[in-house]
Amino acid sequence: MLARDSVDQVEAYCGAVDGRTVVDVGGGSGYFTEEFRRRGAQAYLFEPDLSELGVKPPGGAVVADGYLLPLRDGVADVTFSSNVLEHVADPQTFLSELARVTRPGGLVYVSFTNWLSPWGGHEWAPWHYLGAERARARYQRRTGRAAKHTLGENLFAVHIGATLRQVRARDDVEVVSARSRYWPFLAEGVVKAPGLREFATWNLLLILRRCPP
Repeated sequence: MLARDSVDQVEAYCGAVDGRTVVDVGGGSGYFTEEFRRRGAQAYLFEPDLSELGVKPPGGAVVADGYLLPLRDGVADVTFSSNVLEHVADPQTFLSELARVTRPGGLVYVSFTNWLSPWGGHEWAPWHYLGAERARARYQRRTGRAAKHTLGENLFAVHIGATLRQVRARDDVEVVSARSRYWPFLAEGVVKAPGLREFATWNLLLILRRCPP
């Protein structure tokens, strides 16, 4: 369902993906890639974590770091990244790589769960509001196993206001839309409210257009 909804969002901004080249960066087991392919796109999955690919990843999946994709410049009509930005230590370098592999005029789709979202702590949310270490310790006590994520290692505190300022200052992309990914109403309105947006947006979706070099 999430894959269908996400591809619907892509097509709302660039039209049908049929026949287009799509690069899915950090797509895990590949359900986004498979949905793009179902609609006729030439979609390719690049995932850095072999364990995330699962036992049956899509054909042609590549184990690759999002900081350094094994692709030439401008190869993609659409570069897609769902819930990855909060897991990289250097979001701006990651965004630069997404822009690099996107053709001028092409679309970059980036969504992430911001730190102050009720889900910002992922499996140990919403207790991250009381501190990351306390939240992780509570998770381990409750489940009897260590949490998958550790703040500063594979989960980072990414904020909406700072991210918007950084993206708008870039010269390789322009912001087409900044909205809540899941809200059915006021999706762009909530992102325009400083302070409130850090809690209420839940998940920020950025639709970016690749600028000419």
